[in-house]
Amino acid sequence: MNDSRLQQLARAVIDTEASAVSALAGRIGPSFVHACHLMLGCQGRIVVTGMGKSGHIGEKIAATLASTGSPAFFVHPGEASHGDMGMITRQDVVLALSNSGETTEILTILPLIKRLGVPLIALTGKPASTLAEAADAHLDVSVEKEACPLGLAPTASTTAALAMGDALAVALLESRDFTADDFALSHPGGQLGRRLLLHVDDVMHRGERIPQVAETASLGDALLEMTAKGLGATAIVDAAGRVAGIFTDGDLRRVLDHGGVDVRAMGIGEVMTPGCRTVASGTLAVEALRQMEEFKISAMLVVDAEGRLLGAFNMHDLLRAGVV
Repeated sequence: MNDSRLQQLARAVIDTEASAVSALAGRIGPSFVHACHLMLGCQGRIVVTGMGKSGHIGEKIAATLASTGSPAFFVHPGEASHGDMGMITRQDVVLALSNSGETTEILTILPLIKRLGVPLIALTGKPASTLAEAADAHLDVSVEKEACPLGLAPTASTTAALAMGDALAVALLESRDFTADDFALSHPGGQLGRRLLLHVDDVMHRGERIPQVAETASLGDALLEMTAKGLGATAIVDAAGRVAGIFTDGDLRRVLDHGGVDVRAMGIGEVMTPGCRTVASGTLAVEALRQMEEFKISAMLVVDAEGRLLGAFNMHDLLRAGVV
């Protein structure tokens, strides 16, 4: 098989699966709406089940639902017959996937689902199948053909089922007014979670680690403080602890450019940047980053409502926290 044939096969698979997904749009109607209402009215969990490749797709759908505001989990239909049916309660909704609609393991537990009085949503490729006819809401995910040239391996059919699952999840997400902040709460370990949940208070240096000198300090004192604390800047505070200004590595270079500077005699108040940019405690770290990038500054001070110094951080702190 030559390279050209390999590329031809790949394009054929993508075209076939794209057509299968595109065909689903015309089937979105009352049954889809009914399925959404059943899941929105669920007082328990959405229990997703499926066998084989449908099971793998079901696991992904359950994960997507759970991460977008619709509590869900996957139950293997084979295990359900051996005790895991106890995971399904009368407050739940069952979402079952079976391309044929005749999967033995699902049909075995179907009477038990009905006995519980649990709403059943089915995704099948056969609207006249046993599972489809038993469902309270049936979503047709049939495909004209599989992408597999043998017509055997579930390919286009699993892609179509996955797309329908995503359609359900997004419809529910919008209906629940699920926000980016809500999403972050279920993804605290991911980059989005860090960007939406992390505050400057979580990354700033506190207490003795804050570089700061009094307004009356000399430039030499400020340089020693900057060197000791390693943030590339130091805050200048008044007697009440309020921020009067900041002095950075960049400020030092500008001072030295003028030459003839006596660091012991010169007061820090003469060369500091007064009225410097600060952020309030509780500010999102990503917002602080935006300001640092906009104003081209490498370090920021955190203050309370009265302007008193609470902490300090620089770009390296944001980088270590995964905000950058």
